[in-house]
Amino acid sequence: MDRPQKYRFHQGDKILPFADSEYEGRLAILRKSMAHLGVDACVFTSMHNIAYYSGFLYCAFGRPYSMVVTATDSVTMSAGIDAAQPWRRGYGDNITYTDWQRNNYWRAIQTVSGTSKVIGYEGDHLSIAQKVLLDEFLTPKLSIDIAPITMKQRMHKSEAEITLIRAGANVADVGGYAIKEAVRVGAREIDVAMAGRDAMELEIARRFPDAEYRDTWVWFQSGINTDGAHNPVTSRKLERGDILSLNTFPMISGYYTALERTMFVGEVDDASRKIWEANVAAHEYGMSLLMPGAKCSDITHKINEFFAERQLLQYRTFGYGHSFGVLSHYYGREAGLELREDVDTVLEPGMVISMEPMLTIGEGNAGAGGYREHDILVVNDTDSENITGYPYGPDFNVVE
Repeated sequence: MDRPQKYRFHQGDKILPFADSEYEGRLAILRKSMAHLGVDACVFTSMHNIAYYSGFLYCAFGRPYSMVVTATDSVTMSAGIDAAQPWRRGYGDNITYTDWQRNNYWRAIQTVSGTSKVIGYEGDHLSIAQKVLLDEFLTPKLSIDIAPITMKQRMHKSEAEITLIRAGANVADVGGYAIKEAVRVGAREIDVAMAGRDAMELEIARRFPDAEYRDTWVWFQSGINTDGAHNPVTSRKLERGDILSLNTFPMISGYYTALERTMFVGEVDDASRKIWEANVAAHEYGMSLLMPGAKCSDITHKINEFFAERQLLQYRTFGYGHSFGVLSHYYGREAGLELREDVDTVLEPGMVISMEPMLTIGEGNAGAGGYREHDILVVNDTDSENITGYPYGPDFNVVE
């Protein structure tokens, strides 16, 4: 039996997160950058860039995936285990590579990229082992790291993206209300988290009946578990007076949104209330700074000063916010748009960014725990719009 190195298996109708024109527009901007840099073909390997330029969000499971973009073609490369799903869920062409011969993946890429060309690749994603194979099979005349250019493109959202992100923020609010309803003394973190996750997945399915549903999750933390922003859910049971962190994360076609709130079970002591209210004040102040023309590092320094005046800066543990778009807890990051001291990006219309100050007070101290609020804002021509609706602060989030 003659077993091919690659083949095309296309069946069913294409169903994409956005209209064809959205992907055509993204590819047009990319090709303009390629022409400026003299790149003949881009070989994307990351989940976020492949999803951004095609709509296809792959599931690697130990297999490599890619998307090759040239001046005329855009082709995703997928493993045979996925059959025609990558073609149905991706803009452009799709080639399936086979397992019958080692490195058929690179042979498939070669048929689109050609050899002895100038190749763009993602320096922040492509492994050393795969870069060796790229050089062996594509014999590039020159390799150029295209990741910084693509990240800058992804930082500026289209109207279609902002519409989807807005829907995601609404879904996060739905999860937040479901979590509040589930909070009670004796409930486990996992029980509360599942209530929020289920509510969000049902809401996503209602709003996006043709989508694929994956990766929506909740981090619901209590007591000492609130000390880190990314602490996983446990089976710890809630006690009266516990500090809580509500974190809902709906995922819609690779697009991440978030809602984060400090809560307390039943009552909040005076020391905790004082820290909570200070963090809320910093949150409100920070949101007021998210305006077009503002520099990320300047915003960060101003919030630092706000906390320092209240002798609280030493309890800050990470940056004050970040970009939103195609990202997740295991892929993607637009690191050029983060509210940190070392980021000098200027906010521009079409950017989407969070404000999320957090203070962590160690165990054994008055007001111990992690305090965090998180809203998402869309930067407009003259101001910014908060698209998060769930209330923050003690008046709403001390839950009986």
